[in-house]
Amino acid sequence: MVKTTLLEAINKALHYEMGRDSSVVMLGEDVGKEGGVFRATEGLQQKYGAERVVDTPLAEAGIVGSAIGMAINGLRPVCEIQFFGFIYPAMNQIINHASRMRTRSRGLYTCPLVIRTPYGIGIKALEHHSESTESYFIHTPGLKVVIPSTASDAYGLLVSAIRDPDPVLFLEPTKLYRAFKEEVPIDKSGEYTIPLGKARTMQEGMDCTLISWGAMVKECEKAAELLAKEEIFPEIIDLRTVSPIDTDAILKSVKKTGRAVVVQEAPRTLGLSSEISALIMEKAMMDLQAPVIRVTSFDIVPPLPKAEHYYAPDPYRIYRGVKKVLEY
Repeated sequence: MVKTTLLEAINKALHYEMGRDSSVVMLGEDVGKEGGVFRATEGLQQKYGAERVVDTPLAEAGIVGSAIGMAINGLRPVCEIQFFGFIYPAMNQIINHASRMRTRSRGLYTCPLVIRTPYGIGIKALEHHSESTESYFIHTPGLKVVIPSTASDAYGLLVSAIRDPDPVLFLEPTKLYRAFKEEVPIDKSGEYTIPLGKARTMQEGMDCTLISWGAMVKECEKAAELLAKEEIFPEIIDLRTVSPIDTDAILKSVKKTGRAVVVQEAPRTLGLSSEISALIMEKAMMDLQAPVIRVTSFDIVPPLPKAEHYYAPDPYRIYRGVKKVLEY
């Protein structure tokens, strides 16, 4: 197996699925000749042609709306929105049409559509390039939301998302695109899938459960290294799919450790960490030895470049959150 970055794993997954299934098409701004703003679609148009890899106008509502029409007529479109902050013009199409197609048609139509987009901080970009507003879409019935944190997860989850019969929003942490390399356990044909809706235990532990997703999983692992120096060993749960979440994995771990810290890059108010906290309090309250702690970003627009590293949780803020629940 060859080691690959998260970004390269996405590119390999797209190549594999387009080669395996002729109904898979790609569309978005600069996805063809340029290979996308981060080069995630590099080489696709050259290999599969301009009819299957379509450079679109700068019109996110048009990209997603066109893809919905393709999806209900037998294709499996994969859209790229250049940055998560650019997706808002397409929210009408996503919420009112893509996510409701199965319900609206009473199962007559499905909408096998994937919307890929870079999200979160990490590249010190300007406004609308660093959004972590996944809660808008987690709140949307009929839409799955997936966020990988490793190269192998990016490959396996994206393949599963493309094959899913319903719409999937696939959020790619820009901070992790080229941050590391790892082996992806694909077979000789390129086959490797991870089921949607299943969390992953990144690290076994006994003292506290750290629950996170996306780029914050790596911050949790760094915090765990700091805690290990004090012989504190947290269990780390990577949700991977944030809608629907794997409630069984969360509750099993929290009942084991008795304490929980939920870490999210998104702003604090009405984020997924709030829902997870409520879930634990409702389903595992008698197993808790301390209240659930949330470590989050602040309720502000992501700040401009020089202040970015003050905004999102880092290993030291996570470390302090764990120490707080342990000292309760």
